[in-house]
Parts: sequence; C-alpha cells; structure tokens
Amino acid sequence: MRAPLSRAELVRLGAAYWVIVAIATLFTLARFSEAFLLLRAQSVGLALALVPLMLVLMNVVYAFSAWPAGALSDRIGRFGLLSAGLALLIAADLLLAFSGGVVAVAGGVALWGLHMGLTQGLLAALVADTAPADLRGTAFGVFNLISGVAMLVASVMAGALWDLVGPQGTFLAGALFTALTLAGLPLARRVMR
Repeated sequence: MRAPLSRAELVRLGAAYWVIVAIATLFTLARFSEAFLLLRAQSVGLALALVPLMLVLMNVVYAFSAWPAGALSDRIGRFGLLSAGLALLIAADLLLAFSGGVVAVAGGVALWGLHMGLTQGLLAALVADTAPADLRGTAFGVFNLISGVAMLVASVMAGALWDLVGPQGTFLAGALFTALTLAGLPLARRVMR
C-alpha cells in the first residue's frame, strides 16, 4: 500500500510552492480568529445583542469584494492585489488597535472583510499556479493543513496578548505579522518567475 504523502511528492511541489506556503503561513499568523473582532466591538461598548452584526458586516464586505478581486487579479496579476489586501489588513489592525468607539471598530471590521475579499482567493490561486497539475490535491491538502495549524497558533497568541496587553497588543501584533508578510512578497514574486 502506497503512503498517502511521500517525501518525493513534497519535494516535487517545488520551491515556488513552498515559498507561497511560507508567505501564507506568515499571513495566517496575522489573521487570528474573527472572534477577536467581536471581542473588540464588545470592548468599546457595543451592546452584546448587536455584536454579531460585526460578523455580518465583515462577511457582506468580503462577499461583495471577492468576485471583483478575483476577476481583477486575472487581468492585472496576483501580487499587486495581494499587496493591497495586506495593506488593508494593516490599516484594519491599526484602526482596531486604537479605536475608541463603535463606528471606528465597524470601519476596522469592514476593512478586515475587504482584505479577505482581496486575499483569500488569491492565495488559493497562487497554490494552483505553483503546484504541478498532478499534485494539486496534495498541494491544497498540505497548504490547508499548515494554514490550519498556523491559525490555531495565531489565535492562541492573540488570546495571550489580549490577556496580557489588551486589544492593542493583539491587533498591533497582527499588523506586525502582516507587514512581515508584505515584506516577503517580493521574494515570492522572484521565485515564481
């Protein structure tokens, strides 16, 4: 019986794939659970019954931006749009870190949704672009496994920062990881050429 995942297959995925996985992992460390958006809304005084509306806002912005972002990336390329999405996440994190009211938090949540619309489909497209056709299933499986572990680590770190420093620490750490991801994009672009 053949092993479901072999070292040879992992090597065949290639350097460009692994650079994209590394960039996506770093990015995932910046994108902790959206539950922290709800906690932030509650921390600035939004009534508990209205807190779920923040997730509605984020998902509406995400839904309305994802298709145009995907279509645009097919025309202008993936890295410019991905960079814009990362810049929007930095702006969202800074707004969420320093906001003192519900309207500012809602603005940060909307920016968070917009960054998701600009980035989530692009990461999947980059995985597909870099993986050999006969290993795409493996490529997506490995990508999602590593991203899932990174999301768990990110959320644990975000929770620890929230407890130790407060909301500012959590969102500033997110902005820092996003800035590091943005700094790594030129390497990914070079490797993909």
